[in-house]
Amino acid sequence: VQLQASGGGLVQAGGSLRLACAASGRTFSSYAMGWFRQAPGKEREFVATISRSGNAYYADSVKGRATISRDNAKNTVYLQMNSLKFEDTAVYFCATGTSYWLTMARDVAYWGQGTQVTVSS
Repeated sequence: VQLQASGGGLVQAGGSLRLACAASGRTFSSYAMGWFRQAPGKEREFVATISRSGNAYYADSVKGRATISRDNAKNTVYLQMNSLKFEDTAVYFCATGTSYWLTMARDVAYWGQGTQVTVSS
């Protein structure tokens, strides 16, 4: 299984980014997908997840500002982030696993390589 994340970059506070994660090597539609992030000096934390049926769940820190979606025809999961804050600065990792939702690292079977998001204040 390979997960290739993209879409990170430098953005001003209040701006938006859309991250994408392309999956290969397994039946994409059969598994939950998720996004986690890790800021310097901090542990990796849950951001958002989407079940194989399309039900989404968000961390409180991004609720109302983030939208996770999936395109099973393209084997891709997206994370739209709006109203970005300085504290959103982190490396964002996509993930896949067999749990209904992926809200903890132990739910994750495979990790992507990460994409850097930097929000300037």
